[in-house]
Amino acid sequence: MTVAIGNILRDHLFGGVAIMQIGTIPVQKVKDDGSEKEDAEKDSETAAETRSIRGSAGTIAKEQENVYESTHAILQQFFESSSITNNKASLSLELKTEIETLTSTPTFQQFLSTTRRSLHRHPELMYQESHTSETIQTILTELNIPYSTGWAKNTHEDAYPGTGGYGIVAHIGTQSEGDPCIILRADMDALPIAESTPYIESYKSRSAGKMHACGHDGHVTMLLGAAALLKGMEASIARGTVRLVFQPAEEGGAGGKRMVEEGVIRMSPAARAAFGMHVWPALPTGAIASAKGALLAAAETYEVVVQGVGGHAAMPHQTIDPVVASSALVMSLQHIVSRGISPLESGVVSVTQISAGDGAFNVIPSKAVIRGTVRALSTEMLMDLRERVKHVAEATSLVYGCNATVTFSPDYYPPTVNDGDLFDYFSKDVGALVSKDGYVRDIEPTMGGEDFAFLAEKIPSTFFLIGQGSGGDNASHLPDTDYGLHHPSFALDEHVLPIGVQLHVNLAIRSLKALSDGGSDWKNMGSGDPTVVSEL
Repeated sequence: MTVAIGNILRDHLFGGVAIMQIGTIPVQKVKDDGSEKEDAEKDSETAAETRSIRGSAGTIAKEQENVYESTHAILQQFFESSSITNNKASLSLELKTEIETLTSTPTFQQFLSTTRRSLHRHPELMYQESHTSETIQTILTELNIPYSTGWAKNTHEDAYPGTGGYGIVAHIGTQSEGDPCIILRADMDALPIAESTPYIESYKSRSAGKMHACGHDGHVTMLLGAAALLKGMEASIARGTVRLVFQPAEEGGAGGKRMVEEGVIRMSPAARAAFGMHVWPALPTGAIASAKGALLAAAETYEVVVQGVGGHAAMPHQTIDPVVASSALVMSLQHIVSRGISPLESGVVSVTQISAGDGAFNVIPSKAVIRGTVRALSTEMLMDLRERVKHVAEATSLVYGCNATVTFSPDYYPPTVNDGDLFDYFSKDVGALVSKDGYVRDIEPTMGGEDFAFLAEKIPSTFFLIGQGSGGDNASHLPDTDYGLHHPSFALDEHVLPIGVQLHVNLAIRSLKALSDGGSDWKNMGSGDPTVVSEL
């Protein structure tokens, strides 16, 4: 494959050999070592997958006219009812049942499975999600949903490889400035983890050292499924717009922050609420959990370079040993939380990597590198812990005659905070409609980070955790689905896919109705009774 750059043709680099000079720019020319045939086979396989996805999405689109007649009638009654609080429970349940039915058809189930497995085969790291973005665009095009691309450009290429710009924003609804708009968001990047999940050979990761170990392939599939249903309902959405946000670079790259900076909230019509979700292996499949307030932690990464003076291991007195200093530093960092903050506050300082030396046993290295994370349930505490890490690193290194250079990530993650009124008077009730339990499980905050937080900082938002941990059947060669997130054996329970679709669609339709009727005072929109499933 070649790429034109001005008047220069540059061969695509596949790890080839001989240098060929064109003008004054050296380029790589690939030898015929069999890799071209392998690449052609991969291209053919990818093309076949694309045709399959396009066909599946096209089938869903063609069936909408027949399938959605009853849906339109229900939606018309729903949007025409005088107020959201006076809707009859029977109408609300009828809408819920209709959405469940639409996600249960064999055609729709096939669409979800085909899409998710294709995404799983082709995991891509943050700011490099080109194939994922193309797949999403293919499906949106087949569904006749307008969208824009180029979102989430990488503004820190010195820290994260890749140019970014693979985010997508799509719209369904009236798209009128005066009507309400809400955001449904899904993240799309994978992780640098070698997959070891059993029983999934037909759709196992095709990219060495990369896998969807956090379920983002499932998140994208859920939102695409919701897009298909909402597009079929579009004619009956009396007022309002659903903004579908497919966000790259969640795994540390702050792709959500980039999209907020680029205007994903303020673009016309301006969004007034946002909803997101994450699969959760610690909960049984079909359960839904959340809580108002801080649900996920603020998070930061750090790197400490401890600089000493290297030398022969037989003459340590002629060196300044950074390994000894680093060993002391690791222990000192453990005291920051246990002795530096109130026992009533939450914080975590973890050391996750230590490296020093180049492999020689008899050399004291000149430097050592320590990396880790800092987490807290408030931005204020995160900033405090960050300063303490810096101070402890510099002071401890100095005690041992070394110098310490401390750097942090370009973008820390704030805590993911669920708006209290939105959760208590709306989201909790809608989640209860979809949950197999009939209620939303209350869950303690977790110290994991999530860049949905950048949306939640700006507009009222709710983030849900969707259980998927009771899937798997080794006797039937189905992998266990209760491995933790980021585990190399993580597996998604595909039974969770239609549940996520149902939650997205219910949140979208019911929030547009609520905002159309009640402005932005969520207290006046729901039951406010956590023991009763709302008539929303």
